[in-house]
Amino acid sequence: DVAPSRGLGDVYKRQVMNKYTHRKTVISAIIICVCCIYIIRLFYMQVIDDSFQIKAMMNSQRIATQYPARGLIFDRNGKLLVENQPAYDLMVIPRQVKDFDTTELITILGIDKDMLIKNMVKCRKYSPFKASVLISQITANKYAVLQEKLHKYPGFFMQTRTLRKYNVSHSADVFGYIGEVSQTLVEQDSTYAPGDYIGVNGLEKSYENLLRGTKGEQILLVDNYNRVKGSYQNGLYDKPAIVGQNLTTTLDIDLQEYAYQLMRNKRGGIIAMEPSTGEILLKVSSPGYDPQLMIGLERGKNYKKLNQDPNKPLFDRTVSGAYPPGSTFKTLQALYGLKEEVITPETCFECYGKAKTAIGGIRMGCHNHNSPLNLYQAIQQSCNPYFVNVWRRILENRKYDSVRDAYIEWRDFICSFGLGAKICPDFSNEISGSIPTPPLFDRKFRTQDWRWSYIMSLSIGQGELELTPLQIANMACVLANRGYYMTPHIVRPIEGANNQVEKHTVDCDRKYFDIVVEGMAMAASSGTARGASIDSVVICGKTGTAQNPHGEDHSIFMAFAPKDNPKIVIAIYIENGGFGAQYAVPIGGLIMEKYLKGKIAPRKKAIEERMLNSNLIIPETPKKEQHLKTAEEKQNEED
Repeated sequence: DVAPSRGLGDVYKRQVMNKYTHRKTVISAIIICVCCIYIIRLFYMQVIDDSFQIKAMMNSQRIATQYPARGLIFDRNGKLLVENQPAYDLMVIPRQVKDFDTTELITILGIDKDMLIKNMVKCRKYSPFKASVLISQITANKYAVLQEKLHKYPGFFMQTRTLRKYNVSHSADVFGYIGEVSQTLVEQDSTYAPGDYIGVNGLEKSYENLLRGTKGEQILLVDNYNRVKGSYQNGLYDKPAIVGQNLTTTLDIDLQEYAYQLMRNKRGGIIAMEPSTGEILLKVSSPGYDPQLMIGLERGKNYKKLNQDPNKPLFDRTVSGAYPPGSTFKTLQALYGLKEEVITPETCFECYGKAKTAIGGIRMGCHNHNSPLNLYQAIQQSCNPYFVNVWRRILENRKYDSVRDAYIEWRDFICSFGLGAKICPDFSNEISGSIPTPPLFDRKFRTQDWRWSYIMSLSIGQGELELTPLQIANMACVLANRGYYMTPHIVRPIEGANNQVEKHTVDCDRKYFDIVVEGMAMAASSGTARGASIDSVVICGKTGTAQNPHGEDHSIFMAFAPKDNPKIVIAIYIENGGFGAQYAVPIGGLIMEKYLKGKIAPRKKAIEERMLNSNLIIPETPKKEQHLKTAEEKQNEED
C-alpha cells in the first residue's frame, strides 16, 4: 500500500512541477514580450520617429527661414525702378504658446482681437510644431517696441524679410505687386509656405520664378525665453539664401512719366514701341494707381478702395481692354486691297460728305472733304465711303467662290499682323482681342451665304472687331517696318527665360506698304492727323474715331516717326475723347516729339498745356473758363 501511495505522490509532485513550469514559461514569455515592446518602441522613438528629438531641439534651437531679396527692376537707361526695403513678420509656433497678455499685443501691433484669434487658428491649423506668419509686414517702429517685450510671449519671435519699394508713383500696370501666397498654391508647390509672398500681376507675376530667388535656412540657439543666443555650430549647417535675378526693362521711365502727366484725368491706354526691335518704350493705363499702395498692413483696405473705384484703376486698358480700332484699321484694308489687286493707288471713289454716299443701296456718311479721292487722299482724309467700296471689292472678288471664302482669306492676312492673338509674353493678363471667325457670322446670319453688306462695318474698323492698344501699336510696327514685326516685349531677353524675341513676317510686297505709308504721311502733314506734326520730322499717322453707344466716341491715333528708319511707333486710345484729332493726335504728337527731340517746341506749348489740364473724367468747366484753343487745333477738330 505504501509503494503505490509513494507512486501517486511522485505523480502529484510532477504535476505540480509541470504546472509551475508552465506558469514560469508564460510569465517569462510575457516579460520577454514586454521587453521587446519597450525595445522596439525605444528604437522607433530614437531611430525612426524624430518628433521627440525635434521637440527637444525646438526648446533650444529654432530654424529661421532666410528670405532672399527679390530681383531689382531697372529701366532701359539703368534707372532703378523697383527695389527692396526691410520688413518684419511676427512668427508663432502654436505648440510653444502659453497664456499671454492679448491686450498688450494687439495694442502694440495696432490690430483688433478678432484678427489675432483668426490668425492664431490659421497658424495652428497649418502646424502646431512649425513656425508660421502670424502678422506680416510690421513697421520698424512697431518692431522696435515688440522686440523689447518679446520675452513675455513664449512661442513668438520676429523674422526679417524684404518687401518691395517702388521708386515711381505710377506704372503699377507694368510692375504689378506682390501678395501673400494662397493655401492652394502652397499645397501644389512645396517651394512656398504660408506667409510667403508671390507676384500677383504684372512683371512681378510673369517673372516670379526669376525675381523671387531661393530661400535659405539658419539654425539659431535660443534660451528658455525663446531669445536668440547665437548660431548653431557657427552656421555650419545653415543654407544661404540666393538673391533673385534682376530685370532690365525696355521702358524709358522719363517718357513714361510724361505720358502719365498727359493722361491725367483721362481714361485710356498708350503704347509706344521701337519698331525695329519690338521694345516697349512706354505703357500707360489710365487712370492708374501708386504701386506703393499695395505694400504694408493697409494694402487690403487700399485694394478694396481701388476695386470699388468706378474708373477701374486696377483694369489694365493697354493689354486687357478690347476696343474697336476705328479708322486706324483702314490702313490694313488699303494694304489688302492693293495686295489682292482690287484697287490701285489711282483708284478713285466719290464721297458726298455729310450728305451721305450711296454704295450698293446703302448710304454711308462722312465728313466734308474734296471728292473724288484716290487711295493716298482717302487715307489722308480718312474717307469712309472709299473704304466701304474697297471692302465690297475685296469680298466680291471673283477669284473666290463666295463672300465667305473671300472673308477667310482676308482674315488670315489680318491675323498675320498679330491681331486676334496674344503677342507679348511679358503680361499674363493680355487678351487676344477679336477678329471674328466665319462660324460666328454663320450663327449670326443663320446662313453661310453672306452678302458683303452684312459685315460692312468691319470696313472702317467697327462692328465685331476688337483690338487692344498693344495690338494697334504692333499693327503700326508692321507698317513702319514695311512688312514685319518683332515680338513685343518690355523686358530685355534673358538666357533661359521664355521671353525670346522673334521676327514675324507679313506676306505682302513692300511696294504696297510704301503706298499706305505715303498716305499716312499725307494725313500727318495736311490731313486729319496734322495736329501731331513735329518740326523737321516726317510723321506717318492715322486717326480713328470709334463709335460708343454709352457716351462720347473714343479718340484713337496710330503713328510712327520718322517716316524712314522709324524710331518710335505709338498707339493711343482715349475713352470718350471724341474724334481722333481732339485728344489722341495732340497727345501722340507731344510724346513723339518729347522722345525724338527731348523737348516740346514753343509753338506747341499751348497744346501741351491744354492736354495736361483737360479732364474727361470729371465734367469740364464751362467753356468761358477753358483754355483757348489754337487756330491749328480748331481746324483739326473741324476735320
